[in-house]
Amino acid sequence: MSKKKFNTIYIMIVTIPFLLLIFPLFELANRATPIVMGLPFSFFYIILLILLTFVGILILYRFDPDHKLEEGDE
Repeated sequence: MSKKKFNTIYIMIVTIPFLLLIFPLFELANRATPIVMGLPFSFFYIILLILLTFVGILILYRFDPDHKLEEGDE
């Protein structure tokens, strides 16, 4: 994967969840009534986005072109 493509995907994975957590888009999930795993839906939504962002960054770490170069230097 090229460095430019990697950077573009990284920016999207970090920016999209952030945009979903700010005011206009968060109103879609700002509900208290569906209780999911004992949490109001808004809390569950926030935790879900944080976990999805974390998993996305972990997956990108495996495909990081700089990460592969560092392994070869050892």
